[in-house]
Amino acid sequence: MGVRNLFSTLLDQTREFLHMPQVSVPSVGEYLRKEIAQQVKEWTDDDETKWLKLAILNTYFKLECCVSGTHSMDHVALGPFGEYAMLPGLDCTFPGGYGGLPDCMLTSLPKESVLFHKPVMVVRWGGSYREESQEGRTFPVQVECEDGERFLADHVIITVPLGFLKEHHETFIDPPLPPRKADAIRQLGFGTNNKIFLEFEQPFWPPDCQLIEVVWEDESPLVEAGTDLQASWFRKLIVFLVLQPPERYGHVLCGFIAGKESEYMETLSDAAVLRALTDVIHKLTGNPHLAPPKKVMRSQWHSAPYTRGSYSYVAVGSSGDDIDALAQPLPEDALLQVLFAGEATHRTFYSTTHGALLSGWREADRLLSLYDTSESHQHKPRL
Repeated sequence: MGVRNLFSTLLDQTREFLHMPQVSVPSVGEYLRKEIAQQVKEWTDDDETKWLKLAILNTYFKLECCVSGTHSMDHVALGPFGEYAMLPGLDCTFPGGYGGLPDCMLTSLPKESVLFHKPVMVVRWGGSYREESQEGRTFPVQVECEDGERFLADHVIITVPLGFLKEHHETFIDPPLPPRKADAIRQLGFGTNNKIFLEFEQPFWPPDCQLIEVVWEDESPLVEAGTDLQASWFRKLIVFLVLQPPERYGHVLCGFIAGKESEYMETLSDAAVLRALTDVIHKLTGNPHLAPPKKVMRSQWHSAPYTRGSYSYVAVGSSGDDIDALAQPLPEDALLQVLFAGEATHRTFYSTTHGALLSGWREADRLLSLYDTSESHQHKPRL
């Protein structure tokens, strides 16, 4: 069996533990390593070939860290891993970037209905807030922005990333969240996966190349990796996509890097990132005279104050029930005041754009059904 097929087969096996009452090990990473260690005993290759196969397997471990948005697959829970669902069909790229999606939505909304540069400081719920201009009308929710402006509403849908909630939920929502929801925020995983774009004057790859995978021959999933981020952060970057077509993008590679190494990369200057990756490419090609990239551009999801990472995963010690708990509106036994959407609230499509979009539709439908069936609310809801 080829190395790629071996890893793919083992990864498929990790999804078979869903709904089992007990699992042999807590994490996906531990399961994969245990199975690989058994496989190695049956290999009949020479030592050099064995080490190369293990190095390739280590690259696939790093690739899965990017997919899951985690530092290590040891952090990803084995039991619930099979609950994640792949959406059928091909990937969709928005012309002009992700901004095209909200821009499309905005065309159906009244002008001035969306406010920008209004970061929210606190969402207060369960209250009775009176609006000065509407005597006799009270609202249960008050949203206070960092600039001091306040908005009153019947309902608020919170869509901030889980990373932001992990840092600020105790002060961002008042009164504090019920213990079950606060526990879910703490227990679910939220990590960093960044992209690094490198633009070259001329390509060093052949015209039909779509993907460049990086294998470090001295690494193995069965050997603990070093922790010196300064010396080796770039080793976590394991694949470059060739952006196509070059007539549109130029000669550009897109690299992916996850985990603590990705977060460390964010602290470096563009020049330092460029130097490090130029060295990697010189090693990769065996050509120390290859011209360096002329430009570097990267995402910095962990540094961004309102994201603090990229997307969620079901961590060891958590389950899909925590995702459902996070999605539960407040208060739990009365009319809806605070609702929750975002990728981390979708039990099977967490970590994805479609999961985020579907969760927003879910909460919109929840509110629509409330007003379709309730005769007690004659006024137009303030959202």
